[in-house]
Amino acid sequence: MKVFRLILFVLHLGILFLLLGTLLNAYVPPKVFPWFNLLSLGFPVLMISYIILTIFWVFSWKKRAFVFMFAGLAFINPVKRWVNYSSPKNGDSEIKLVSFNTRAGGRGNKEIAPYLRSQDADIFLLQEDAGKDYQFDGYQKANSGGGLTILTKHKIIKQQIIDPQDENVRIPGLQVDIEIKGKIYRFIDVYLNPFRFEKDMVKLNGNTDTNEQKIKDVVKRLIPTFKKHQEQVALIREVIDHSPYPVILAGDFNSVPNSYEYYHLSDGLEDAFLTAGKGSATSFHDYKFPIRIDYVFSSKSVKAISYKVDRSVSISDHYPVIVKFSAESK
Repeated sequence: MKVFRLILFVLHLGILFLLLGTLLNAYVPPKVFPWFNLLSLGFPVLMISYIILTIFWVFSWKKRAFVFMFAGLAFINPVKRWVNYSSPKNGDSEIKLVSFNTRAGGRGNKEIAPYLRSQDADIFLLQEDAGKDYQFDGYQKANSGGGLTILTKHKIIKQQIIDPQDENVRIPGLQVDIEIKGKIYRFIDVYLNPFRFEKDMVKLNGNTDTNEQKIKDVVKRLIPTFKKHQEQVALIREVIDHSPYPVILAGDFNSVPNSYEYYHLSDGLEDAFLTAGKGSATSFHDYKFPIRIDYVFSSKSVKAISYKVDRSVSISDHYPVIVKFSAESK
């Protein structure tokens, strides 16, 4: 029994250090050490394992349980980025925003346009969508030519592509300054480089050699993409930091919470899910694994009063994210 407990103790310590490694994404960029970003993908599994082992120590009446419980406090906010409960928010809705990756323009899916029209949102931020099929009365359109489209009921003051000037790095964002009820906001539609995985590439089977090769192939795709993300994040950060207006940043980041991308794009902004979300923030549903890669962030002067991942529709491999914001506070 002592040997078994020793093994569990060493395992628990190992999981703790791996979890701590995910926190280092706030400081260590992928081009320096990409493995911390890789760890962020396994955060849910690591966290669940950590909690189960902590419960085991509690029921074993071991003092080390208190040490692991205390250390676990460091992960409260990281856990809330995946699963959260916020109290109801007061305020009148001034901006209704829908962010939605339509999966290669819906691939001819005729349900997408009626769904968007039914939402009657002030702003639509679409990814993987050229916006060709959406001719909604009363809406203006901004398009990046790279799969990013913004539709709005309101006056567009300025629009600009966030161009990496590198043919190996896709256009990461579309910036549109929009006037709403006499106030100007900067909306940034984001789509970071995808990993281009197919289900068969990540589905393991009983063949050890095949599984080992699949894992190597996945890592070979992940790490170069993380490094491209670092370049894209730097470009988007420049647009955020130099904005004379409140910023609302949304889209498909192809990155999980606790990743380098999350920490650096959310810096100085509020995660609408943390402010007004309830339940799970999982937005990508093509794999049987909790994955949150769609986000809505805003300047602190713009408050989210509701946040919803609309799981009532499965017209893409992503669920739409719907957020309502109150009027800008002074």
